[in-house]
Amino acid sequence: MEQAHSLLLNEEACSQLREPQRAEFVFEWLRFLKKLLPATDRADVKQNQKRLVEQLTTVLTSSSGPPTRLLLAQCLALVYRVGDSLMSSLTVDRCNDIIRSKDDSPSFLPTRLAAVACLGALYEQLGRLLINSFKETVANLLKAMKSAESQGRCEIMLCIERILKGLGVSAVSCHRDIYKAARTCLTDRSMAVRCAATKCLLELQREAVFLWSSELENVATLCFRAFEGSNYDVRVSISKLLGTLLASALEPRQAIAPRPGSKRNSLEEVMELLSSGFLRGGAGFLRASGDMLKGTSSVSRDVRVGITQTCVVFVSILGGAWLETHFSCLLSLLMEWVSHTRATQYPSDAISCRCCVSFILRATLGTLLGEKAQIAAAKEICQMISKQKRVVDAALHEGNVETRVSPADVAASQHILVCTLLELGSLLQDLSSTAAPLLQDTSIGMLDTVISVLLHPSASARLAAAWCLRCVAVGMPAQVAVLLDRCAERLNALKSCPEAVAGYSAAIAALLGAVQLCPLGISHSKGKVVMALAEDLLRSAAQNSRISIQRTQGGWLLLSALSTLGPTVMEHHLPRLLLLWKCAFPLSVKDAENELRRGDSFTWQVTLEGRAGVLCAMKSLVVHCKDLLTDDVISRLLPLLSCAVALLTQLPAIIKSYGNQVKNAAAVFRLRVYEILTLLQPKTYEESFGIVLKQLLNDLTGPEITACAELNLMPSLCCSQDLALLGPGLQDMDQHYIEEQLHGGGSGGGTLEYDPFTIFEKAQEVPTPLPPASALTAAAVQLFGVIFPHLGIQQRAQILEQFCEFVRQLKGVRQQTVHIHVAAAFCCTLKCLASSRRELGPEEVQRPALSLLLGALEASNPLLRCMAAEGLARLVQVLNDPSLTISITLMSFDKLKTARDAITRTGHALALGAVYRYLSGISSPQYISACVGVLFTLSQDSTSPEVQMWALHALSMVVDQAGPLYHTHLEASFTLVLRLLLSTPHTHVEVQQSLGHCLNALITSMGPDLQGEGAGVCAVRTSCLVGCAVMQDSQDCLVQAQAISCLQQLHMFAPRFVNLASLVPSLCINLCSSYLSLRRAVVACLRQLAQREAVEVSEHAVALVKELPRRDNSQLDVTIKEVGLEGALFSLLDRESDPQLCRDIQETLVHMMRSAAESKLAHWLKLCKDVLSASADSAAAASVETQQEEDGDRYDDCSVFHAKSDSSGPFNNLRWSTRVFSMECVCRIIAQCENGDPAHFNMALAQEQRLHESTDFLVLHLADLIRMAFMAATDHSDQLRLAGLQTLLVIIRKFSNVPEPEFPGHVILEQYQANVGAALRPAFHVDAPPNVTAKACQVCSAWIASGVISDLRDLRRVHQLLASSLAKVQVGRDVPSQVYNESTFTMETLAVLKAWAEVYITAVQGSRQRESPDSHLQQQSEEAGTAGPAGAGLLKLVQTDLATLSRLWLAALQDHALLTLPPQYSSQLPITGGSFYTAETVEQARPHYYSAWATILHATALWLNSTGFIMVDEGPANLSRPVTPTSMGQSTSLSSVKSPEDISTDRLHLILGISVEFLCSPHSGEQLETINSCLQALQALLEVPWPRSKVGNDQALSVELLRVLHRLIVTRESPSIQLAVLELVRQIVCAAQEHVKEKRHSAEVDDGAAEKETVPEFGEGRDTGGLVPGQSLVFGALELCLCTLVRKLPQLSPKLAGSPTGRGGQTCSLSNTDCRLVTSALAILSELPSICSPEGSVSVLPTVLYLLLGVLREAVKGSVGAESGQLVPGILQALRTVLTSPMSRAEKSRGAWTELLQSALHTLLESWSTDKTEPGVDEVTMLTSLTIFLLYASAEVTTVEPLQTRCIQTFRASLESKDPMVLSRSYQLLVSLFQGPEPIARPFILALGGRLVTQLEEVEKGRPQGPAELQAVQDAIRALEALVFAADETNRPQLVAVLLPILISLLLDENALASAPAASRSLHESVLRDLMRIGPQNSAVFKALMASAPHMKARLEAAVKGNQESVNTKAQAPRVISKNTPSIQLKINFL
Repeated sequence: MEQAHSLLLNEEACSQLREPQRAEFVFEWLRFLKKLLPATDRADVKQNQKRLVEQLTTVLTSSSGPPTRLLLAQCLALVYRVGDSLMSSLTVDRCNDIIRSKDDSPSFLPTRLAAVACLGALYEQLGRLLINSFKETVANLLKAMKSAESQGRCEIMLCIERILKGLGVSAVSCHRDIYKAARTCLTDRSMAVRCAATKCLLELQREAVFLWSSELENVATLCFRAFEGSNYDVRVSISKLLGTLLASALEPRQAIAPRPGSKRNSLEEVMELLSSGFLRGGAGFLRASGDMLKGTSSVSRDVRVGITQTCVVFVSILGGAWLETHFSCLLSLLMEWVSHTRATQYPSDAISCRCCVSFILRATLGTLLGEKAQIAAAKEICQMISKQKRVVDAALHEGNVETRVSPADVAASQHILVCTLLELGSLLQDLSSTAAPLLQDTSIGMLDTVISVLLHPSASARLAAAWCLRCVAVGMPAQVAVLLDRCAERLNALKSCPEAVAGYSAAIAALLGAVQLCPLGISHSKGKVVMALAEDLLRSAAQNSRISIQRTQGGWLLLSALSTLGPTVMEHHLPRLLLLWKCAFPLSVKDAENELRRGDSFTWQVTLEGRAGVLCAMKSLVVHCKDLLTDDVISRLLPLLSCAVALLTQLPAIIKSYGNQVKNAAAVFRLRVYEILTLLQPKTYEESFGIVLKQLLNDLTGPEITACAELNLMPSLCCSQDLALLGPGLQDMDQHYIEEQLHGGGSGGGTLEYDPFTIFEKAQEVPTPLPPASALTAAAVQLFGVIFPHLGIQQRAQILEQFCEFVRQLKGVRQQTVHIHVAAAFCCTLKCLASSRRELGPEEVQRPALSLLLGALEASNPLLRCMAAEGLARLVQVLNDPSLTISITLMSFDKLKTARDAITRTGHALALGAVYRYLSGISSPQYISACVGVLFTLSQDSTSPEVQMWALHALSMVVDQAGPLYHTHLEASFTLVLRLLLSTPHTHVEVQQSLGHCLNALITSMGPDLQGEGAGVCAVRTSCLVGCAVMQDSQDCLVQAQAISCLQQLHMFAPRFVNLASLVPSLCINLCSSYLSLRRAVVACLRQLAQREAVEVSEHAVALVKELPRRDNSQLDVTIKEVGLEGALFSLLDRESDPQLCRDIQETLVHMMRSAAESKLAHWLKLCKDVLSASADSAAAASVETQQEEDGDRYDDCSVFHAKSDSSGPFNNLRWSTRVFSMECVCRIIAQCENGDPAHFNMALAQEQRLHESTDFLVLHLADLIRMAFMAATDHSDQLRLAGLQTLLVIIRKFSNVPEPEFPGHVILEQYQANVGAALRPAFHVDAPPNVTAKACQVCSAWIASGVISDLRDLRRVHQLLASSLAKVQVGRDVPSQVYNESTFTMETLAVLKAWAEVYITAVQGSRQRESPDSHLQQQSEEAGTAGPAGAGLLKLVQTDLATLSRLWLAALQDHALLTLPPQYSSQLPITGGSFYTAETVEQARPHYYSAWATILHATALWLNSTGFIMVDEGPANLSRPVTPTSMGQSTSLSSVKSPEDISTDRLHLILGISVEFLCSPHSGEQLETINSCLQALQALLEVPWPRSKVGNDQALSVELLRVLHRLIVTRESPSIQLAVLELVRQIVCAAQEHVKEKRHSAEVDDGAAEKETVPEFGEGRDTGGLVPGQSLVFGALELCLCTLVRKLPQLSPKLAGSPTGRGGQTCSLSNTDCRLVTSALAILSELPSICSPEGSVSVLPTVLYLLLGVLREAVKGSVGAESGQLVPGILQALRTVLTSPMSRAEKSRGAWTELLQSALHTLLESWSTDKTEPGVDEVTMLTSLTIFLLYASAEVTTVEPLQTRCIQTFRASLESKDPMVLSRSYQLLVSLFQGPEPIARPFILALGGRLVTQLEEVEKGRPQGPAELQAVQDAIRALEALVFAADETNRPQLVAVLLPILISLLLDENALASAPAASRSLHESVLRDLMRIGPQNSAVFKALMASAPHMKARLEAAVKGNQESVNTKAQAPRVISKNTPSIQLKINFL
């Protein structure tokens, strides 16, 4: 194929190929040439032009296929356009000659068609250059058309279209001739020709003015005729043509020369044209034939549907602005259609016309108008409704009989009302809460108007009004309760009016149905009201026969609708409901017999209606309240059902007796019986099978059956893929609402009055139930499928034989109907058998089953064949017998070989594919080969396109299912598909579609192998690309959709080979296609491309728009040009209503945003902002005004928000749902930036980086973000308000800490305080929905807690909003009018309490920070005036409401505690519910408590902490019910008044209980915040003495807490949680310590000091010292600490020491947090001995010491990394705590402690001696720990030998150190030792004093050179001084005499002083100071020394003299020895 890529055709390579490959080669060359020519240099083209034209002409005459023809024509035209165009006329002549040729052979046809195609392309490209030959060419084409077959006619029409396109106005001379030819083609029998003619006329009307002026009426009539017998494509294209012409007629695009007597068409005239077709069909305006005049002919549905689509196109072209202006006129004209007697002669016609008009209204109002215009349209519709209502009222209430309006007028009004009410409902539902102003507008009184229609005499109008009210309720949930109350009240008042009973009960049922779509629900009390109403209606039904039927129907309708409220509501009403059911049926067999003897037709009608209602109520209960169907309830249903089934047998007799009046009621009754039986388990009604089956057979095959619409019965039993064979599916059309009428059989579609009981179903669109007869058949089929598997074998065989017999015996239409019914019933059975994995039965059942299906497989109805193929496949699946399967498939193979008729071949071909779908068990290569062979042959049968299509479809299924087994056939399959694609005519679109399916399956089968580089793979890949190119060039949109999905598959497996530069433009062009399936394919493909290459996709789309010609500029192109592809997708999202398509568009946008949001930040934010502000609604103008009053100076900033409310941006009037999505996008962008550059959230950094590089950062767009959030939060739409508040919350959380660089000390959000306040205020309005208020509370608390607001006045504004909501909560839930469900009160209350809790927590934490000792920084900031709000001000604000809040918080916690009880304790829940939830709404309330309790718990704990658990008299709370959680679930009256102590205990246990329950639960994994809140709450509690004493007293409780905490620390890695856990453990241990101390103290006081020996031992371990795991607090704490230490330092564990994590491996470096954790654990460990008894302490001590010394050793070795400096102080502090423990002194344990401590000291010394050789050992820490041992352990521990000696040796060794730091620290420690107790100090003085003197004497020779050495010398002097002063008075003078000479020797003389280094000078000065201090203290010794040593005296005097000045200037600070600062600063002074 690479050889095909050249300018000239490589003829040599081409000639070597076989025929099929040659066609592919030529096509590939032409594809390449088409891309190459525009890019080639003109000279090169001219040079090769002659040869190129010859080659192209050769291709022209070589019988090429349709796709090649098209490409050839384009290339030929391009050659002349790019090269020399002079010779083009020769080619035109050549083509004309070919067309004139008399050769009519089939082989010449492709050449002629190619010539036609070339002419079209040449004229299109060269235009007026060929003007001379133009007339001749057109005449030639038109002449040829007369004798051409369908392909030729189609091609000629397309050719003329192109000629017109190329010549434009120059072709005017031939316009009339072309018009005449196109007229003929427009009613051609070939649909493709009709479509081509339409395209030609569409092009013609651009210049031919007569088409939409003088000839308009004729063209319209012609189009109406063209609609007759048309298919979907024809209807779409003709409606486009006629709509365009009518729009031009109404608003001409160009000025027309006025002819005498002519005038511009008015809308009325244009619509009159359409209505003539709509009402009279294709006949002319005045030329109606005789039968038309007689009114005997009905207009065909094709025509009506076509005209409907035309009307939509017509209005769409004129546009939204036109529609807005002319809507009232259009509406009244449309209403004339629907009320015309011709349109409503038959009920089915009336329904059909209503559908059409409804579709016109929906398709125009729903898509063309913005929200503001839709509201105006709704007002117009409302006026139309009230006008109709006045007509009927006048008719009904006029006293004079003559003036009464005829029934015909009432009937006409009903159709108008149905259309208008349904459209009004749709508008209101779409507008949702933005339509609120409409309801409040008293001038139109919309609700009153709609409610008044509920009294209309016509049932359809009443039901439409009820549905409209339901739509109001779904759109504005606040209206549900109001409307329910109103309807209930009117129903009570007008009980005696039949219309009122029927209308209002339907309305209430509809409103109850709406609740399913309203998340906020309705109050439970409403259920009770409805129940009472229904009971009342049913009871009073018999009182007045005039309204018996309405009351019966109404009562049961209400009860059926009530079940939709769900089991929580229905369980209260179930007993009464069962009773009512029971009353509706006879109590015994005797009663039933008596019933049959009496009564008349009316009583039977009422009885049957009532029983049908009962059964419907049962069905509703079974569907909506499955949980209530206990065995008991079912056992009570069954007798009633038996009674109902028994009555089925009597129905024929009753109908016979009482005539047709009862017939309808009987049909509905049968239907209801079947429906309820289908839902129940067949086992429960086995005894009734006989009767039921008899009835079913009668309904499926009896003499009275009517044909059920096939499309209602069979598609659900076919495979969805197979339905593609029957043309485009309804679900793939935009017009499915009206198109389904054409498939709906005789009924004309469904409508609500066929089954009023569907009005409460959960659906967005109005239900369209089938007529009772059709519905009965469908129900019978379903029930048969359910019952059959439960029958005996004999019965099964008998029934199937009967079925086959019926089909054999009957003839004609009835035979077809029965065949469809029985086949459907059996297919339904097979489906049930397959899903329940049951057997069908033996041979005698299988034979008739097979016969039945094979008969259906060869039926003339294609849908029946589809269903039979699926049934056959399911039969094979159910039987699961390989031999049978093979025999069935062999039979199909034989049939396919012998049969010649298309029907048999299509059916069996499909069966092969279907069987393979369900039984991959026959995956033998032989079977696949046989299958493929047959299907290959069939798919090449060009005589029958239908066979080709079915065979290819079956082939695609085999390819899909066969997987790897198919790989051997892949190459042949690709070749076949490509050959067929290149040769199939364009008129056989269905074959091309099947080829597309096949190609898609083949690509999927190849999968990732397509990326390969082998020759075979390359060839296959090229075949794929060529095949896709062929399909992309197709005229048919569905084929193009196939091409796109094939390319999408190809891109998934081999992305490198898909050229985005050509794919993306083709996608963008089709984004606005009129075909839904094409738009779906385009968006699905874009979604996939955007996941990988979003940026490239975007760039290609913009490039395309720049290149596009301006001729047909759609709105989309403009959008792409202005705002890129993403903007176009937003526009599309706004217009589309298909849910899948909308989801795909949203995902595409999300993918594009993910890859480009950071790089194109400004673009995306502007896009979202444009979308958001593209609403013609100035929603928040009011909020701007309020803000203006509040602070005038900020108004300018705010006015920008709504300055451009009538958006002039790229978007116009977008719907609220699109704007909600744009806000979600903003949140996504913020989240995405969070993972990107930190400068996105740092203004200073962003500004700095912006200077150096042109990057963009989120923080620079903060003003826009706030503005968008504000606009959304103040909108009319509740959903948008929620999205806006959520965005605001995200902004506050992300930006609250970003400082403002220009104003240090301030944050960037401060400037937006007014905006945030204004955005929040509307959410706290009285009418705001609770979910909006709840979200706003969350934002409020985040805003206050963020610390942004510094001014108390600003703080008060937001605080005021929270205060108002708190007041609302205090009023409680017992307010009289409950608009929403009670759980919404819970949601709002808890949101308010949670918000307050967050604010309180912030305030307390802020005030604590201020009080903490290290807050001098904060004090400075306060002086500067920038104090954060988290201080006293905020706390004061909260303090005022704290008394109320605390009570409410405790109440909420009590509720939460009760709701978390396990199900077995549910009996303990209060019967009435809790403080903030009702008993009925327990389940709905749980999630709200779950999200709020942790914050409330934390706040409550802090409040209890602040009060110290001291009860204050809080005064009466303003609550609707007592909510102090003292009663704990019991009523207040029963429990006695509790003491403050008891109340406090309850509160403590409540908080502890909730916390422990949560921390124990396994699902607490995700919520780290909740765990943190919980732990902080417990910490706050344990800070207070009273709860500490409670916990300390209760050892079991403490142990339980420790267990929970241990589990938490093991399962949670978060450092903050682990630290909090350890802090809590410390507090628990501390509580135990206090408890033990108190016990010991009180024991000592009680027993007196004398009997100390008898004092019992308090603390753990008692007398034995044993600690019981699981009961011991100490043991639990040990476990927990050990766990923490070993996780951070695995070396501590002997087991882990050798593992890779332990000593053998790398040393683990501890982080700062790790060090804190280890320190905390050690601190806890060190306290443990003190809570033991002496014996217990002895048990614990070894473990404690082992761990302490282990950690110390690791720290000393330096194996914990750089942070060990933080660790050491903690270790030493813990060591000191252990050594000073009182247990070490206690009599009973003293000896043991001494031994253990000696061992510990020994271990310490040992480790020192082994480790000191290693590098990096910390000697200082080692010495310090030794010193601590020596000073704090008792003398018995350290004075024993050899420990004492070894300690002394250690110090001696340290004094030999070369490191001045070590020396310095050694001397410091010696100071401590020398000053220590005498037994310790004495040996050290004796051993080390001499060494000290020697070292100091040596200093004179080697003076200090640096600060470290200087420090060491100074410390040595301190040590010697300490030694001197440690001696007793008698010996001290001798020692002073040693000290002074050393000091004097360190003085420098005058000469040396000047030149000495700094360190020596400092030493000189400090020594001098020491001498001045010590000399006077020991004056006698000093004087004696001076006298005896004159040289010393001289030296000293010189130094004193030299230093005199400095000494004078500096005040001499008296120095204390201990003030000397060591070189290593320790955070804690241990010594």
